[in-house]
Amino acid sequence: MTAFFERARSDPNGTAVDDFTRRRTWAELADRSRRVARFLRDEAGLRPDDHAAFLLSNRVEAIELVLGAVLAGVWITPINWHLAADEIAYVLEDSGARVLFGDPAHRPLLDAALAGRGGIECVLAGEPLDRALAAASDAPLDPSGPAGGNMIYTSGTTGRPKGVKRTRPASVAAALEHMGALGRNIGLDGSGPHLVTGPLYHAAPLMFAIYDAAGGAPVLIQERFRERETLALLEEHEVAHTHLVPTMFVRLLALPEEERAAFDPSGLRLVLHGAAPISVPVKQRMIDWWGPVLVEYWGGTEGGVNTLIGSEEWLAHPGSVGRALPAFEVFALGGDGQRLPNGEAGALHCRHHHQERVFEYHRDAEKTARAHPEPGVFTLGDVGRVDAEGYVHLLDRQSNMIISGGVNIYPVEIEQVLQEHPAVADVAVFGVPDDEWGESVKAAVELAPGETASDALERDLLTFAGRRLAKFKLPRSVDFEAELPRHPTGKLHVRRLRDRYWADRERNI
Repeated sequence: MTAFFERARSDPNGTAVDDFTRRRTWAELADRSRRVARFLRDEAGLRPDDHAAFLLSNRVEAIELVLGAVLAGVWITPINWHLAADEIAYVLEDSGARVLFGDPAHRPLLDAALAGRGGIECVLAGEPLDRALAAASDAPLDPSGPAGGNMIYTSGTTGRPKGVKRTRPASVAAALEHMGALGRNIGLDGSGPHLVTGPLYHAAPLMFAIYDAAGGAPVLIQERFRERETLALLEEHEVAHTHLVPTMFVRLLALPEEERAAFDPSGLRLVLHGAAPISVPVKQRMIDWWGPVLVEYWGGTEGGVNTLIGSEEWLAHPGSVGRALPAFEVFALGGDGQRLPNGEAGALHCRHHHQERVFEYHRDAEKTARAHPEPGVFTLGDVGRVDAEGYVHLLDRQSNMIISGGVNIYPVEIEQVLQEHPAVADVAVFGVPDDEWGESVKAAVELAPGETASDALERDLLTFAGRRLAKFKLPRSVDFEAELPRHPTGKLHVRRLRDRYWADRERNI
């Protein structure tokens, strides 16, 4: 039943998970995962397909809880601790969670979210959870029984977020083996330590770590990404695999040259990255620094990883997010729902060759049906093109598209050009209402250290972009921000920028 339990026999005292405050050996991970399953089933009274949740900082218990839920046949939802109490309460109510595992560091938030809400048992990580697990049985559950899984809520860029349930293997044994196979498909083969740098409430850091552990990799969990600390951990622990997002690359590249030169990347064998677009110059610089270990993916919470491209392949096809994995086909559809010829931009769709329904949205059959226009086919709302060789090139999210004068404008294209200006540390482009054109293009820029906002710099940025972009794509104006709001996953928090724009506009009316 995968390396989780094989390593408990062959290497019981070896490190399985370590968050640098708490450590679990392989024997402890296997034991505690079984006890989590028994606690959920025997003590909390959950049955297969019931729901639990956790709200935790980056700590070892997250791995134990996901594995325990799989063994128990229970759905478990990681909750973003950046959410407000009302948003957490919504996730708990919508998911139907009957058990919530909480972090003592977020106790006031937990109390506020649970206020007046009955029927949910809250167990705090640390001593309370340890006592509960010590009292639970360590007897294994039937490996032929139904498997659980994680139900992660989408970011909710439009309307309320929805829980995503991917189609699961039929049994616990099959689910554990499936985790290892998914890891091997993307290079996470358990061959060396895996460093987690992102929040474990997000699908990619959480599941990539579990997939690698399923192959036998020790998992090291960073509390949060810190550039210098990340480099030190990578080198000190001879980390083989990690996952980063483009914002992290930008911050690593902003370190002084002497610090970057002192880092030895020779231990790294795989650096997965995705979740947000990356500019060609940033990726080129990372490859120049760390070597051809960067592997980019495209996918989402709903369908997992759909495409993949290694560094050397990317150098021959810069800007691409790769070709479809063997289980998938990727193609673009036009507004009429018809498949577009190679090279034409449209709504990207994926077809799974072996599953008729890849995922479902919890308690939303209508949205699930809309996302699957035909058996095995689903869309994540991205716009892009597929070239004659099958390489996928992303343009943007449909929801981010700006329509100005009837013309479609994709913010990512403009952002990637402005990111190449030496004065720019980060940039966000979005549409704002325009009486004449419907929408016009607005840019918000976070300046590099030592740079000062000025009208002259704004003109210089627009002149710089004008050499690379058509006139209708150029921002009408640039706002300079002390720091652009980003989700911990690296995605821009565009809604917050739009809200700020409207607030400023109201004040000036």
